[in-house]
Amino acid sequence: MLVVLVSVAGCERKGRAAVGDGLPPVLKIGVYMPMTGDTATFGTSSMGGIRLATEQRNAAGGIRGSRIELILEDDRGQPEEAKTVVTRLVTREKVIAVLGEVGSARSIVAASVCQQKRVPMLTPSSTNEKVTRKGDFIFRVCFIDPFQGEAAAKFAVQDLKLRRAAIITDVKNDYSVGLTKSFRESFTRLGGTVVIEKNYQAGDASFNAQLTGIREAGVDFIYAPGYYGDVGQIIKQARELGIRVPFIGGDGWDSPDLWRGGKEALDGCFITNHYSVDNPDPRVQAFIAAYRQRYGDTPDALAALAYDGAQVLYAAIERANSTDGEKIRDALAATRDFPGVTGTISLDANRNAVKPAVILELRDGSYHYRTTIHPSSDQETEVPNVHGQAPR
Repeated sequence: MLVVLVSVAGCERKGRAAVGDGLPPVLKIGVYMPMTGDTATFGTSSMGGIRLATEQRNAAGGIRGSRIELILEDDRGQPEEAKTVVTRLVTREKVIAVLGEVGSARSIVAASVCQQKRVPMLTPSSTNEKVTRKGDFIFRVCFIDPFQGEAAAKFAVQDLKLRRAAIITDVKNDYSVGLTKSFRESFTRLGGTVVIEKNYQAGDASFNAQLTGIREAGVDFIYAPGYYGDVGQIIKQARELGIRVPFIGGDGWDSPDLWRGGKEALDGCFITNHYSVDNPDPRVQAFIAAYRQRYGDTPDALAALAYDGAQVLYAAIERANSTDGEKIRDALAATRDFPGVTGTISLDANRNAVKPAVILELRDGSYHYRTTIHPSSDQETEVPNVHGQAPR
């Protein structure tokens, strides 16, 4: 379903149509998110961040006097639907750029469309490394899974002093499979042992068979790089089977719905994530205050990343001073030291953000900052003058 979130009364919809350099009165930006389906909270949070960034930008005069209009499509959390709606955005709506998605599987298929049509796409939070490999029109403002998996492994070994791991993976999810691979490689390199691995598919109702095998293996912790809906049930069922070791997961856990399985079951678990609401930086706290005033809720990491992603895109369009896809692409690629809520954002040669990850502990129904994991030196050298902002 097509929804216009930011409309401009009395302005002609010109989309990409501009004469020479300069911008038309209205700039149409496509957004595709899972507003319904199993990961709908991802879409709700992300749209909250994008909408807030857009309203603030329009209130300040837009982009060189042009107002931003968001055209939202709901992909229902389905890769094929993502391909369909993004095709509609770039061919029928004539958007000049696309924001989305959260789920890597959806972003991968949509990226192919945008690359073919030469329309810049920026994903705020898809971490699978395959996304930006689709081509030079595809960007992201989040870290990628090879680093996120490494961060989880480092935390387990160096901070928690754990050596024996189980892994439970959603084998139909590119995000989950990618994180499993990077975690396994890093954990083993650091001296840990992956004792047992089990698989599932999103939507499974029972995980008792997998968890019983894990319980008998005698592990120190369980790495579960899935999405919140399944992970909440996995941990709940694990506790019912008497498994008391901590779970460690990724940013795909970050949703209010994670807690539906019971707050106590999640106590003592950890996730890698993109920012912390505990960060006292004035820029972060100003964003949190504005978000709370607008929505009456505290922004999660997906809202913060989406806010940053929209701001990075709008700044690039301003620098390009054009609706031409190649000029916007070049301006995005030149992003360096952008002051974001989730850290200082610089894009490397592969159009990925190089930035630290935070570790959050789950306790008493909320996330608590534990530590920051920085990229290794070889990752940092891809972009000069990167100053990671570490939430505290």
